[in-house]
Amino acid sequence: MSVHEPTAAPSALPTATTKVVSGALIALFLANLVNFFDRAIPSVVAEPIKAEFSLSDLQLGLIMSAFTLVYAVAGLPLGRLADRGDRPKIIGAGLLLWSGLTAATGAAGNYMLFILARLGVGVGEASFTPAANSMIGDMYPAERRSRALGIFMLGLPVGLMLAYFTVGKITEAFGSWRAPFFVAAVPGVLLALVMFRMRDPERGGSEHTAASGADSTVENAPITRPIRRLLSIPTLRWLILAGLTFNFAAYAVNSFVVPLLMRQYELKLTPAAAVTGIIVGLTGLIGLLAGARLADRASTRSPNARLTIGVVSCAVAAPLTALALMQNGGSVVAFTALFAAGWLLAYGFYISVYPAIHDVVVPRLRATATALFFAAMYLLGGFSGPVVVGAISDWFAQRALDEAGTGTLKQFAGDGLNSAMYLVPLMLVLTAVFIYLATRTIAADSTRMRRSLETR
Repeated sequence: MSVHEPTAAPSALPTATTKVVSGALIALFLANLVNFFDRAIPSVVAEPIKAEFSLSDLQLGLIMSAFTLVYAVAGLPLGRLADRGDRPKIIGAGLLLWSGLTAATGAAGNYMLFILARLGVGVGEASFTPAANSMIGDMYPAERRSRALGIFMLGLPVGLMLAYFTVGKITEAFGSWRAPFFVAAVPGVLLALVMFRMRDPERGGSEHTAASGADSTVENAPITRPIRRLLSIPTLRWLILAGLTFNFAAYAVNSFVVPLLMRQYELKLTPAAAVTGIIVGLTGLIGLLAGARLADRASTRSPNARLTIGVVSCAVAAPLTALALMQNGGSVVAFTALFAAGWLLAYGFYISVYPAIHDVVVPRLRATATALFFAAMYLLGGFSGPVVVGAISDWFAQRALDEAGTGTLKQFAGDGLNSAMYLVPLMLVLTAVFIYLATRTIAADSTRMRRSLETR
């Protein structure tokens, strides 16, 4: 549907329009899959990169986090652009940019060039999520958004799972950790061509109080101080804090589970990556598919019921991941089962928190709200997780070496990393606390948002 065309009430959408919407959602899901596949490649080949460039765990963590710096900073202006411009074309341009720089990452000849390429990838990816989330908010009404966003967010576990199941094999087949970066660039370019042909949905078209006629002029009027307006919403502030702590945990897990399995459980690259694919990928398929429908049903009962799912799931995920880390090099089966169970529940974060942003933010600010949310998630969470865990891992390993008085730092790298990873369950507990605090304010904030649409 064109951005200039009026939209019928969501319940009255004709079959043809529904098919267009479904096709757009599939395209966004595929782009999200490529997004997370590209992000996961450095994590899978972390140990070969560390060996070639002679890196510490802190330097390894910086590689994993490099793109999040630019991703967070660029996300805000690109989010504002998505609130005003043609969102599919913005996404298409971003796909071309990050795919090209993913290939450039594989060609990097040293540590600094590698990091610079990853910074460039962050610019391209920053254009995607705010625009995509905003589009989905305009394609689906509130009672269907968890399922729509759940399908979109399936790109995260599927992308990670494909990366962890295939990147090791690609590396072994070509005899180089660089090969997967070149392979990953191709589908991004093809998807960019699809996005350039997609129509932008009408802003606010899925709301039951959709704008029309003269109201459209108000809808398109510029908003002064959008960041201040967004930060005045109490629920959004709590969700931002929840996103920060959750992404700290998520990026620590995505960055260091493969190295942990290789060091502490003595697995080779390909099986270590496959086990990680089960932990962070396969669990997501189950968690998002099962949880999204449950979250939509909960949202029809009360405004805070959907968020309550996030509270419970993150709170239970914390002790399960802690129990997994307590295996400390023992049973890899027990480690996998416990961590996978915990991470399956952790995916409840996405199907509860992401739709809640749409519940409290007016349509024309949703891309900016998503960009602000992701800026905190990635600048303070996604960047800090791998860096802090990497630095603490180095510290624990050095302390163990000093206490032993003999051996090499490499011998204690597994124990050091295992100890540092206990930050993951701690951050999941904090995430549950922040989501709980959001449940106390979302009813008033969602009512305020709906009234602002009705009185335009």
